[in-house]
Amino acid sequence: MKRYFFLFPALASLCLAGGCKSEQTFDASGAFEAEETVVSSQSQGLILRLDVEEGAVIDSGATVGCVDTTDLYLTREQLVARMEALTAKRPETAVQLAALEEQLSTAVRERERVAHLVAGDAATGKQLDDATAQVAVLQRQIAAQRSTLRTSTDGIDKEAHALAVQVEQIDDRLRRCHIMNPTRGTVMTRYVRAKEMTAPGQPLYRIADLSQMTLRVYITGDQLSQVRLGQRVNVFSDSGDPHKPMHRDEGVIFWISDRAEFTPKTIRTRDERADLVYAVKVRVQNPEGRYKMGMYGEITFQ
Repeated sequence: MKRYFFLFPALASLCLAGGCKSEQTFDASGAFEAEETVVSSQSQGLILRLDVEEGAVIDSGATVGCVDTTDLYLTREQLVARMEALTAKRPETAVQLAALEEQLSTAVRERERVAHLVAGDAATGKQLDDATAQVAVLQRQIAAQRSTLRTSTDGIDKEAHALAVQVEQIDDRLRRCHIMNPTRGTVMTRYVRAKEMTAPGQPLYRIADLSQMTLRVYITGDQLSQVRLGQRVNVFSDSGDPHKPMHRDEGVIFWISDRAEFTPKTIRTRDERADLVYAVKVRVQNPEGRYKMGMYGEITFQ
């Protein structure tokens, strides 16, 4: 008995040194996710350039590639030429009416001269009526010619406007041939390469914002009353070294599911006997790239 009595201090020392350290408990566990965006082609043709490499970080709005624009460019040039030729046919109203307006001006002066002669009994009333009728005829001719020219001009303008709209459509399609990166992030997967054919809607690459991660965890119904939107929680992840403590950061709950679901097989909740759990999303900053997609993490409520 004395021999075993002397072993107790040694066992106690080992426990104090960490040999009997108790395992830390967590309120919920889950896996890290990231907001992913699949960038698809908006035009059809041969990919001339695609400067996208897996693992590369691309800024928002950066031009990363281009689809062949030769056919669209030639179509645009054809439309512009048709529009210029049509515009050249627009009649010049002032020039075409100049002769009639000059005749009208002469007829008006003649009517005034005859009117003076009639006042002095040097001309007959019939001569004044004829001069007045000539003025009226010329006025109607000018009005009819002006109406015809206006109708012709309006028709040409409408056709030119239709061609201008087609040119704008071609310009929009030309802009879509330039592949623009929509959001800053890291390229996760590239689906196509340069010199391959593409079509509208075909995925080109997948990008994810890894500077801010989402930890999706699952809680039981008993824990649901303990969480709220905007609540801060402690986030833990494995350091990868068994001799070092787990990494700890602070996260914010920004989404709580309003529907219960069956417990995922890969997730363990605090109450493993629970069949139904609620998903909760926690936003965690990841400036150093410590967290990876698919990595497991745990949380404790503050």
